[in-house]
Amino acid sequence: MHTPPHHTPITLEDPDTFWALIHQAKASCAHDMEAMEAFVLERLVTLGPESARNFHHILHAYSSLAYQYGLWDAAGIIKGYGCSDDGFIDFRAWLIAQGKEVYLAALRDPDTLAEIEPYGECCFECLSYVGSDAYERLTGQSAYTEEMPPTAHQALYSRLRKEIVYKDGIQFPREPKDLPVFLPRLCAKYGGAERFQTAQCTWNLDQSVIRRMMQAGKAHDKQGTKKEKSHKKGGTQR
Repeated sequence: MHTPPHHTPITLEDPDTFWALIHQAKASCAHDMEAMEAFVLERLVTLGPESARNFHHILHAYSSLAYQYGLWDAAGIIKGYGCSDDGFIDFRAWLIAQGKEVYLAALRDPDTLAEIEPYGECCFECLSYVGSDAYERLTGQSAYTEEMPPTAHQALYSRLRKEIVYKDGIQFPREPKDLPVFLPRLCAKYGGAERFQTAQCTWNLDQSVIRRMMQAGKAHDKQGTKKEKSHKKGGTQR
C-alpha cells in the first residue's frame, strides 16, 4: 500500500524524508516561520517519536555541515551588520528551511543566496528545537539527551556529506575588502562593492584560529588569482 507523502516516517537512512517534510512545510507556510514551526511540530507528533528524533538529528547534522566561514561571511552581508555565533546557528536553520535545493546551492556557492529573498532577519531559531519539542511532547524526554552512538553519528554525517559540494575556499573567513571577489553578487546586492572597501571587519581577530584561517584564505585567494590570470594568458602556472 502506498504511503501518502505526509505520512512518510523520517528515517536516518533516507535524508529525503527529512527534506520532504521541509518542502511540505515551506509550500504550506511560505515566509510565515511561526506557522512553519507549528506545521512541522504537528506533523512530527503525528509521525511518532522515532521520526521526531530522526528529524532532530538530521537537522543538526545538516547545520554542522554548513558551518563554513565563507557561508558565515555571506550571512553577515545579508544581515548588513555581521553575524554572531548564535546568529549563524539561527541562519543555518533558516537556510535549511529554504529546502534542499537552496541549501546545497549555498554550499556549492554562497553567492547564490543573492537570488533568495531574505525574511525574518534570516534567523529561524525555533526550527532547531522543533524535533526535540515534538519528541518531548511524545516521550517526556528531550532529544538533546538522546545522543547517537558514534558509529551511527558518523554514518549519518557521511550519508549527508555525499550530496554536498563545497565551493573552493568556503572554509576561510575574509576581510570585508576581499568579499567582493569571493561573493560578488551578494556584495553588489547589499551595498555595492565600494561599501566593503571601508567596512569594519566583524570577525573576532583576538581568536588565533580566526587570524590563521584568514591568512590561509588570503594565500588561497592569491593563488587562485594567479591561476586565473595564467589560464587567461594560456600559460601554465609554475
